[in-house]
Amino acid sequence: MLLGARPLPPAGSYPSCRRFSLFERTDKTMLDILAAAAGAEAPPVWISWLPIVGMIAIFWFLLIRPQMRQAKAHREKVAGLKKGDQVVTAGGLVGKVLKVDDHYVDLELGQGVKVKAVKHTIGDVIPPGGTAAAND
Repeated sequence: MLLGARPLPPAGSYPSCRRFSLFERTDKTMLDILAAAAGAEAPPVWISWLPIVGMIAIFWFLLIRPQMRQAKAHREKVAGLKKGDQVVTAGGLVGKVLKVDDHYVDLELGQGVKVKAVKHTIGDVIPPGGTAAAND
């Protein structure tokens, strides 16, 4: 036997009715925390709705509002069409406006080539003089 070492008790003398758990204290602490949380009062209802309202606000300012502005600008362009304007249709045809009705526009695509287009398919009005070349 080593100096200062305690001898082991004889086999079978350990208390067998109680098992030791390393997590015994932690389990009690977790249960205490869960019990306290169950007894706590719930947060106000508006707190749970706050993330949904935030997402709606983000969608409004980043997606819906800019699209509404573009639609309004397009409606104003189409409403302001007059004879002699050069336009681009949604199909990519470039023509000169000959006549404007409530729902239709008569376009001249080339000499002697006239077509009737739905007014709201006009994509853009080309400013007089056209656009500057990209390399200028």
